[in-house]
Amino acid sequence: MHIVLIEPEIPGNTGNIARLCAATGIELHLVKPLGFSIDDKHLKRAGLDYWHLVRVHVHESFQEVLEKYPGNNFHYCSTKAPRAHSEAHFQLDDMLVFGKETAGIPENILKSNWEKCIRIPMIDGARSLNLSNAVAVVAYEAMRQLDYVNLQQVGPGTRT
Repeated sequence: MHIVLIEPEIPGNTGNIARLCAATGIELHLVKPLGFSIDDKHLKRAGLDYWHLVRVHVHESFQEVLEKYPGNNFHYCSTKAPRAHSEAHFQLDDMLVFGKETAGIPENILKSNWEKCIRIPMIDGARSLNLSNAVAVVAYEAMRQLDYVNLQQVGPGTRT
């Protein structure tokens, strides 16, 4: 599975998402321009010591992502979308696309992919979830549908 962040702005959010990717084996795609340096200390701090477990791809544009992954299914996550994320049917190599914190996915991308747009249900009047929280909600729904493939099914238990 892949998480695509279009023009992420806040290093802490991207660091948290990188940590999610490290824990789940999901690949992370960052689409420029980025609102921070990949070397940003806040980005590294949020990801802690997980960076060696993350496959990070940096793309010059979203069009580049589309061209490199023509056979993959794309799911566009937006508060404006017509259906809930839990209604989508996820597959192992799907691309979960999220927009930048202040504006979301650009309107032209949403309009041309409306049937692939999904949202996280919220109460009326709530603007949106934090980006890293939204990514986690959608990613874990996708993994749940795939029976948590490649993830440990049992924890290590209590140590005595």
